[in-house]
Amino acid sequence: MQIERYETGKRMSQGVTDGGFVFLAGQVAIDAPGAPVREQTTNILARITRLLEGTGSNPTRILSATIWLADISSFEEMNTVWDAWVPAGHAPARATVETRLAAPEFAVEIGIIAAIGS
Repeated sequence: MQIERYETGKRMSQGVTDGGFVFLAGQVAIDAPGAPVREQTTNILARITRLLEGTGSNPTRILSATIWLADISSFEEMNTVWDAWVPAGHAPARATVETRLAAPEFAVEIGIIAAIGS
């Protein structure tokens, strides 16, 4: 399989596929900056679904997720949306940490590694 890049800009690609895997860049709520954590998480997960589908994958194929929160006290709020989105029986390996994000209007960032296929 050949390396393919998706939504490539000057600095980064939103997704890269190689060897049967898709690696997504950390996704933020581009369409909901400054919104509450639930809304940002919903926006991010919709972006992830779209990117996965565009690379030949889907949320059932997620292997690993890394979640960065600007404030760890929003952990349960983010999890409420995450838990409703993850397909039953397909929870990936996951890590969640608190950190300062690249811009103050973003409260959540999520990075994904998934297998390609249906």
